Amino acid sequence: MTNPHPRALSALFASAKCVLFDFDGPVCDLFSGHTAKRVAEALAGELELHGVDPVSVSEPVGERDPLAVLQVVAGLYVDLDLVGHLERRLTAEEVKATESAKATPDADLLIHTLRGEGYVLAVTTNNSATAVNRYLAGRSMADCFGRHVHGRMPDPAFLKPHPHCLRRALESTGSAAADALMIGDSRADREAAQTLGIPFIGYAKNHRKWEALGAEDGVTVERLELLVEAVKDVRGQRR
Repeated sequence: MTNPHPRALSALFASAKCVLFDFDGPVCDLFSGHTAKRVAEALAGELELHGVDPVSVSEPVGERDPLAVLQVVAGLYVDLDLVGHLERRLTAEEVKATESAKATPDADLLIHTLRGEGYVLAVTTNNSATAVNRYLAGRSMADCFGRHVHGRMPDPAFLKPHPHCLRRALESTGSAAADALMIGDSRADREAAQTLGIPFIGYAKNHRKWEALGAEDGVTVERLELLVEAVKDVRGQRR
């Protein structure tokens, strides 16, 4: 794991006017208390209650991936009521998870620093916007993002790597892709940004995340502190 040269990070922020954040990862560990495993199992239990064999989602449940459970169900079944019910249950579980979510180290500082420097901020996430807004309000950061929280749509087909939520963020902030910068922690985040031509910074807190992100293919940091320093460096250059 090798962090990029500070000048490379400063150059990205110097070119940006709008910063898009993925939520679970760069902003917080959403399922640190109310675990992703528990949520995935709850969704599988909902399937059983609706007469659907939960073995169809055994792989994403084993991988502790609630979003993948939703995607698998949407891909296998044409019952829109079932998919809608599952999405609403996932939203409720995510909202519950915000009660024990842990802030990513230096995420709050980065958000406040960016906001103080005049950047427009937005959230572009596969999680529920309701859960995101609940978390941000609990940490007195709702004003940092305002109405620019763009989360999961009812149709799972629009989950990243589909760029739908990023496109909505550009439209709501009045930003061009070249004037934006995204911070994310997954290949799906990076692919969505690349589709629209949005510069991307990966966040990988450990080697497992580094490999999953494919960090060798782009700019990636293991500590958000490095991004705070880059923003402050840009501030110093402008004065």
